[in-house]
Amino acid sequence: MRRLPLKALAAAAGLAAAPAASAYDLPAVNLGFTSFLDGAPPAGPGWYVQQYVQLYRKGRLKDADNDDLRLPTPGGMEKAELDANISLTQLVYQSDQELVFGGKWGMNLMLPVAGFDLAPEDNLALSTNSGNLGDLLVGPYLQWDPIMGANGPKLVQRVEFQMLLPTGAYDADHAINPGSNVFSFNPYWAATAFLAPKLTLSWRLHYLWNAENSDPYAPLGADDSQAGQAIHLNFASAYEVLPNRLRIGINGYYLKQITETKVDGRDLSDSKEQVLGIGPGLVYHFSKHDHLFANVYWETWAENRTEGSRVNLRYVHHFQ
Repeated sequence: MRRLPLKALAAAAGLAAAPAASAYDLPAVNLGFTSFLDGAPPAGPGWYVQQYVQLYRKGRLKDADNDDLRLPTPGGMEKAELDANISLTQLVYQSDQELVFGGKWGMNLMLPVAGFDLAPEDNLALSTNSGNLGDLLVGPYLQWDPIMGANGPKLVQRVEFQMLLPTGAYDADHAINPGSNVFSFNPYWAATAFLAPKLTLSWRLHYLWNAENSDPYAPLGADDSQAGQAIHLNFASAYEVLPNRLRIGINGYYLKQITETKVDGRDLSDSKEQVLGIGPGLVYHFSKHDHLFANVYWETWAENRTEGSRVNLRYVHHFQ
């Protein structure tokens, strides 16, 4: 839930790391919020409400070579870290009506709230927006019934045409904002493969395109900016240890920016972002209609973005 256009920011602030610093300009996307059994809603058609809480800690600011960036303070140059507390509220409707290609239509709405803590607090370069409301997500989708085998389902999948609307808090005088101030198109394909009666493999593969920001971070001195295109992937494998109750496994995510960020229509060199997160997780089924997901991620291979750790909790309720 942040915008951190750091390359030109660094130059404007006179940072020693300016030549190596990069854009940090991709909008907030789904990194680790979803994991196990992602190919279908857990209880079929109807209304779902889901609540997510994600704690991001000790996110060290990294440059294009995975080196720590330093910020100027009254006492000298210091390494910078970002913490974030993120809440997502999601409302989903899954119909039982086929629309096209056998897929049943559905609608996904999500509203985030985020708060940030940046250390060192007395740095002379970066500031955070105290507003908490993030960008509204709207996602019409198609859900397919499971492909069945001799011993049960083999594969279940969904395609969503996800859009991020610039409704969140944004202030061009701040480097870090809950909102992005741009429209983004972030479609994905999600699926769960049943590899064995108790073993599943799930993934959610996104493509990200971002529109132009006509009010970029003010110290850039630019008329407009445009974050690059990217792909990002959530993946998870779970094993059922308690029948119909508990699954444990490994979960992760990977983000890779594939085109450079643009400022005033020109490519910003060395601005592509990358990060990998991986760790353990579980899902506990209280009933067919109530489910709790818990995930931990440790990040590595970060380029031009923060590198820290995440703890994610997600509760799913299906209205009968």
